[in-house]
Amino acid sequence: MIWLFVALGGALGAVSRYGLTQLVPIAASGFPWAIWFANVVGSMLMGLFYVLIIERGVIAQQWTPFIMVGFLGALTTFSSFALDAVLLWQNGQVGIALAYIISSVVACLLCAGITVIVMQRVL
Repeated sequence: MIWLFVALGGALGAVSRYGLTQLVPIAASGFPWAIWFANVVGSMLMGLFYVLIIERGVIAQQWTPFIMVGFLGALTTFSSFALDAVLLWQNGQVGIALAYIISSVVACLLCAGITVIVMQRVL
């Protein structure tokens, strides 16, 4: 049964990420904003649900496979991030590739970390 929850969450996360790629066009510079946004928001949500489910028990742990593994696992995407960075680099857009790599890693870590700290203090 847990596999079903992971699959359902994953389906919703994947469809959400796809929807973002349809709503947020790639910038003229080539910067892949939709994937950047999905990863940053997903990192923030992972921090939020970590505190709500794992640390504080506000949401039952039975939701972990659906929310954290399925939905957020599919919403966020390291493989698309990596491919986008490689393609930018190969197309001679080294500065944009580096900005994408650095801003993605820094923003994701900051969003996850700050969200965990804030939620720990709020709850």
